[in-house]
Amino acid sequence: MPLFINRDQIFAHQVHLLEHKLRSKEERILELETENAILHLRLAECLGKLRRDHEAETTALSHHRHQGNAQEITRSTLAKLLSGVQVVKQDLSELFAVYVSFASELEEQSKQLLEKVGQASSTLNGHSADEVQNLQARVEALERSLEEERERCRAERQRRRELHNTVVELRGNIRVHCRVRPVLPFDHIQSYPSGSGPASSEEVVYAVSDDTVMVNCIKTGTPVQNKMFEFERVHGPEDSQEAVFEEVKPLLTSLLDGYNVCIMAYGQTGSGKTHTMMGSQLLEEHSGTQQEAQQGIIPKAAAELFRLISEKPVESHTVEVSVMEVYNNEVFDLLARDEQGNAAGQRRDVITTSSGTSQVTSLTHEPVCNASEVMQIVNRVLKRRAHCPTLVHTDSSRSHLIVTLTISSKSPNAVALARRLQSAKKDMQRSTQKEWWSPRCRRANLAARHSSEEHLSASTASSPCPSPFSSPCPSPRHSISQAPFRTKLQLVDLAGSECVGMSGVSGAGLWEVSCINRSLSALSDVLGALAEQRPHVPYRNSKLTHLLQDAIGGDAKLLLMLCVSPTQRFITESLQSLGLGTRARQVQKDLPRRKSNTLKVK
Repeated sequence: MPLFINRDQIFAHQVHLLEHKLRSKEERILELETENAILHLRLAECLGKLRRDHEAETTALSHHRHQGNAQEITRSTLAKLLSGVQVVKQDLSELFAVYVSFASELEEQSKQLLEKVGQASSTLNGHSADEVQNLQARVEALERSLEEERERCRAERQRRRELHNTVVELRGNIRVHCRVRPVLPFDHIQSYPSGSGPASSEEVVYAVSDDTVMVNCIKTGTPVQNKMFEFERVHGPEDSQEAVFEEVKPLLTSLLDGYNVCIMAYGQTGSGKTHTMMGSQLLEEHSGTQQEAQQGIIPKAAAELFRLISEKPVESHTVEVSVMEVYNNEVFDLLARDEQGNAAGQRRDVITTSSGTSQVTSLTHEPVCNASEVMQIVNRVLKRRAHCPTLVHTDSSRSHLIVTLTISSKSPNAVALARRLQSAKKDMQRSTQKEWWSPRCRRANLAARHSSEEHLSASTASSPCPSPFSSPCPSPRHSISQAPFRTKLQLVDLAGSECVGMSGVSGAGLWEVSCINRSLSALSDVLGALAEQRPHVPYRNSKLTHLLQDAIGGDAKLLLMLCVSPTQRFITESLQSLGLGTRARQVQKDLPRRKSNTLKVK
């Protein structure tokens, strides 16, 4: 038993020794494999280096070979160039010899020609000098005559324009100016199906002269028909804002002479009305001043008005501004404030006074001292004006804007006094015809009224201040000249007429378009009735015409500025605007004669 246990121990010990040897051998095998792998890597590196060295040597040999070839080519090229230079030198020497021979020949010929020219000039000198002087004198005379004719033509055109304006003033007609705007990017939108009509961006309205507009009426399958329209002044696309205002400026002088003035811009949407009246950039409160060249009629008229006032005695004139809009046939006071003092446009009514003039109830007036204050007020309220984007214009005005400057004169001139006398007489005649009752006096008999009218006409011819006895209802004031004399400058930017299908509006916008078109149609009806001298003029068909009744049919000087688009796309609206301007020119208003009044005062 003990022997068996020892044998097992011996075997176990031997197995343990063998396992230890085996482990040692395996570790040695791993070391040898690792060394083998390292040797393989070193061998690969050596082979790669050897390959790179071989490639570098091959590249160097090929480069050396190419350099040798290039040197051979350069040597051959240089040899050819040297031979070519030798040939060129030989040619140049031959040419130089030829040039020397030609130069000598030309020198001889030039000497001969100079001798001949000298002989010819000596023989012709006496005759040609007189002829040249005569020709120069004739040219100078013709140039002077041409310049005189040009001056005469300009003077005649200016005289014709002045005479025409005088005739217009004496007849009381409405002045009508027209402005054709340039072609703009939105004019290129095609409004016809492809191939079914003329191009919408084709220009068909032209300012052919300073008083004539021509419209090419293009229809498919028919010859072109040209329609001509004549107005007091026509401005083309190239005319600046300053040129447009220069034709309007003379009307502002009439304000201080006692005349009411109204300047109204009419046209379709996108025809340039707001640009003409306000300018291309509206002034913001904190954005600095607008460039004077881009200002419209409203800022320029305000500046010109205060310039004229500055030439008068100090504190002799005061100016107030009011701003209204007619939106959806309702009049809104844009300067009004609510009970909390916040700016909010409030609705106002238009009434007819006992003297037959139109008046807006509770209208807000703000005193101003210069043109910048006027424009600050106007630009402040313009933010509350109704606007809506359409397919024709991205910022289309949806209301009629009326900016009114009221001038109160404390010391009117002779012309203004004559205007006041005639207005007073006219009001008295109206009150006599209508037999108005006054709470301060009883009804006067017809004989007393007749004698008072005769006394008024006699005093008018002798003195600018009528007697207080010339009225059937004596006023507590001793003289008309004691009260401030008030005149108004109305600047109107009408909303644009437009076709519903072309504008692309819907919902509430349809009602806005309907109200705009109806008010403009009422304006056209009023002008038509005045032109045809109908017994009834429908002023009250629209709040717009009722508000502008005094300017359209009263004694105000009205200038209608037609703004038209030049392209085929808007030809229907352009023809409608030009037709309305033609009807407006036919209106004869009962204006008082300025010259006769002035003579009476003198």
